[in-house]
Amino acid sequence: MDVVEVPDGSRFEARDGERVLGFAEYHRDGRTVVFTHTEVGPEHEGQGVGGELVRGALDAVRDRGDDVVALCPFVSAWIARHPEYRDLLREAAPGSSGG
Repeated sequence: MDVVEVPDGSRFEARDGERVLGFAEYHRDGRTVVFTHTEVGPEHEGQGVGGELVRGALDAVRDRGDDVVALCPFVSAWIARHPEYRDLLREAAPGSSGG
């Protein structure tokens, strides 16, 4: 499985060859990547796809020197379980929401 960024689609995708296993949508606010929604195909749930997707996306963000707002509950929970990624977090603006 590879994690690739699709800037035109404002998302990261977990892929097996050309097949998309899951995605993490975002929008950019300057140098901040705001993750809004993560989805894994039902046939791939429980196989670690979501975790690898988030890890790959956050590694790409870190490599660029950007930071993250985790409006997506999955991304937020994943970061809470992996303290080595908490340094990427920036506070969300009041009234922001994700899903």
